[in-house]
Amino acid sequence: MSSAALGSLPLDAGRLRNVVGLKSRQCNGSVLRVRASVAPLPQSLQSPEEKSHGTEKTVRIGVLGASGYTGAEIVRLLVNHPHLSITVMTADRKAGQSIGSVFPHLRTQNLPDMVAIKDADFSKVDAVFCCLPHGTTQEIIKGLPKRLKIVDLSADFRLRNTDEYEEWYGLPHKALELQQEAVYGLTEVSRDKIQSARLVANPGCYPTSIQLPLVPLIKGRLIELRNIIIDAKSGVSGAGRGAKEANLYTEISEGIHSYGITKHRHVPEIEQGLSDASHSKVTVSFTPHLMPMSRGMQSTIYVEMSPGVTIDDLHQQLMCTYEGEEFVRLLEKGSVPHTRHVRGSNYCFMNVFEDRIPGRAIIISVIDNLVKGASGQALQNLNLMMGFPENMGLEYQPLFP
Repeated sequence: MSSAALGSLPLDAGRLRNVVGLKSRQCNGSVLRVRASVAPLPQSLQSPEEKSHGTEKTVRIGVLGASGYTGAEIVRLLVNHPHLSITVMTADRKAGQSIGSVFPHLRTQNLPDMVAIKDADFSKVDAVFCCLPHGTTQEIIKGLPKRLKIVDLSADFRLRNTDEYEEWYGLPHKALELQQEAVYGLTEVSRDKIQSARLVANPGCYPTSIQLPLVPLIKGRLIELRNIIIDAKSGVSGAGRGAKEANLYTEISEGIHSYGITKHRHVPEIEQGLSDASHSKVTVSFTPHLMPMSRGMQSTIYVEMSPGVTIDDLHQQLMCTYEGEEFVRLLEKGSVPHTRHVRGSNYCFMNVFEDRIPGRAIIISVIDNLVKGASGQALQNLNLMMGFPENMGLEYQPLFP
């Protein structure tokens, strides 16, 4: 379809929400096109309530686990979304409390009080963000009305192999049918599948920052599948809000805290995504660290380039992959990504550098672990599922200094 043809389509503003402009670009001597898509808002998910934007409909949202960091971040993002409205928030241990009493930075918002999940009324909900701990989510989602669209931020539906889930998480999977239905939601990689999904497994923070640069390079056969070494660092919010001795100020401040060495639960998720890209088994060396900062994530990745491949080839492949993307940005050559430049935003900044060791390259990828690494990507996915523009409610610029 040509750009002119797209521009002539009779779009009904009340029904059609996701029009992505058609772009052409020259990469490696061939013309690549970013496909235009027009997705209707499902009629079954439209609320009788309307917002002030013409005939726009409000989609009613439930946030399960609103008292955690990812739940609070979802709420922060949703209050500025023009077509999503929070009607239910759950937090079993904070039931009966307002969101402002738990997170004072949200006290200005007129939102329903939190309730226990067993008391939640899902008759007034069209879609759900599930921000609960792994191991608890499967049975809860299994009990939700089948008509709901769901984005799950836990790890419970990320691994297709349920035996692997049991091996890494120490629990048998309790929703095998739902696992077969779930779509892994790395937005820029699986956009088409996400649009038609009912249940999306939102990726983990480390896997997001790692797969976004590596998947295009593996698909282009520009790097070797062996000797991939990942040194990743996260703000302490990545460890959750629960009270843990290892996360106390005196344990974390003024130092670097390595953890999960050789056994971090994001390893199988990372390897699953890279193996999908290569159509063969990929094994990585991955070591995460907590840094004395609230939010932010950097993955420094060391790879071996394929024979005859140069650092310019890697840069060109990433440029061609993400040139039309809003939230994934390849920096100009030589520019170093920093976590402070994506704080509070849904952006991923990345770049590639030639190593001093011949034939090797260094990739640096940074995100905000709570936004692109969790709640921001979750909203990006729900926008796709509901037929809204992907960036709606996410156009926050990074907070600096």
